[in-house]
Amino acid sequence: MTGLWGEFECKVDAKLRFMFPVKLREQMGDAFGEGLMVARDLNRNILKVYPMKNWNRINKHLSKLNRFIKKNDDIVRRITGGATAVEADAAGRILLPRPLADWAGLTSSIVVFGSNDVIEIWDKMSYQNFYNEKADIEKMAEEVFNGMSFSEDDD
Repeated sequence: MTGLWGEFECKVDAKLRFMFPVKLREQMGDAFGEGLMVARDLNRNILKVYPMKNWNRINKHLSKLNRFIKKNDDIVRRITGGATAVEADAAGRILLPRPLADWAGLTSSIVVFGSNDVIEIWDKMSYQNFYNEKADIEKMAEEVFNGMSFSEDDD
């Protein structure tokens, strides 16, 4: 799995199940069948879906933090609180945990997309609002990428 990409509109049924996009399943390969972890995002009311291998790597780093230090304890709690392991059923549907779906404000229309090494789940209206927000993308790119060239020589 070298990267996840693609944007897909999905419908959520009354039981909070949605058909996981086939294109994302294909990109994940064997990782899809190894289970997924659904967790809250730290910055927005959206859900992040991690292939279990990626989640285990994050959790390994978190387990090294001294939980007697408040900021460490808080960050571990914010990342892992409510995180729930899920698996696709025989039809390829994922069942979203109700507390997480409610927290993210998910309705019957969601947007699911690959974002490098994680999958994001947004309520469709929230996603549209995000892209309609005014932002100085040029300035943001300059600050974030700070002179990176993105050439083949960077590998």
